Amino acid sequence: MRVYLVRHGITQWNALKKIQGAADIPLAKEGIRLAKKTGEALKDVPFDICFTSPLMRARKTAELVLGERLGAVPVIEDRRIQEIDFGVLEGTRFKDENGNIISEEMAIFFHEPEKFLRPLRGENIQDICRRTREFWLEKVSDPSLLDKTVLIASHGCAVRALLQNVYPKGTPFWNGCVPPNCSVNIIEVADGTCAFLAKDKVFAN
Repeated sequence: MRVYLVRHGITQWNALKKIQGAADIPLAKEGIRLAKKTGEALKDVPFDICFTSPLMRARKTAELVLGERLGAVPVIEDRRIQEIDFGVLEGTRFKDENGNIISEEMAIFFHEPEKFLRPLRGENIQDICRRTREFWLEKVSDPSLLDKTVLIASHGCAVRALLQNVYPKGTPFWNGCVPPNCSVNIIEVADGTCAFLAKDKVFAN
């Protein structure tokens, strides 16, 4: 199995430094452009199936990446790979004009994610790691996907949570950064092992 794991394109809330999480925010014009560019770069990849978060920014990114293949490639929504739910924090701004984090909760989220407390009506890192791991193990052990090329469209934190199943043990959760919008991680899965072919690769600029 070869997996192309893509983070969604830019949204208006990304640009405004607002906390998104489970809020269903659409792609901004720049996000659409980036997703189309990524699709152009991957136009020769023979995708067999696509799994996407049901949130519209991820679903639209998947559709734009597939381009003319949309309709021929099954697109399946799975809530297990949608973004972490920030509960009552969603919609609030967490960075100032200079890019400095102004939210105490989000400072913990980015610098010590394992200590991030579950917000009211939200999730913590352990929650998203648990549900994304269930999804990952289910797919990589599915005999029908063994020889398939799979597109997965997800979100920044959810991508890093999924990759906890690939990174060497002890790798910090963020692995140095939040994955850029429309970045692609390519993973080869064979005989129970996973190997990176590309990490956080950005095809669009």
